[in-house]
Amino acid sequence: MELKLSKFQETDFELYYRLVSNDGVMAQITERTFLYDEAKISFQKLINRNEKYDSFGSYKIYDYLDKTFIGLGHLTINEDRSREAEIGYMLLPEYWGKGYGTETAKKLLEIAKPLDLKVITAIIDPANNPSRKILSNLGFISQEFCEIDGLPGEILHKQF
Repeated sequence: MELKLSKFQETDFELYYRLVSNDGVMAQITERTFLYDEAKISFQKLINRNEKYDSFGSYKIYDYLDKTFIGLGHLTINEDRSREAEIGYMLLPEYWGKGYGTETAKKLLEIAKPLDLKVITAIIDPANNPSRKILSNLGFISQEFCEIDGLPGEILHKQF
């Protein structure tokens, strides 16, 4: 498997909406899907962030060979601590358990490598054991269990 990551563009709303309107995808992110208008607002914020930075932002994940859309990966700068960033990913359910999460996380870390960062974080639902395993295998260490926007969260860190 070879993945390609490219930043979301204005014309990619339907791909984004496929993710955020999918019950399986959103179950461990917000515990609910986005309504169409809510997704439009969220997508515009994503596009604005993508335009603000060269390397930081939200990326479409594609299979390099057949160009199939797989999901979203993001590398987001911490606005308060410029040497910290967060990675995350959302994959369509048909790609779960097939190595796409691991490959996406690796690609995001490759993008981060030349950016002079000290710490990379990832936030997961504590019940999301597959994501914890992916991140642990890549050197992330659980730092904290907390509540984020009223939902349970686990924050993992990786020194960079």
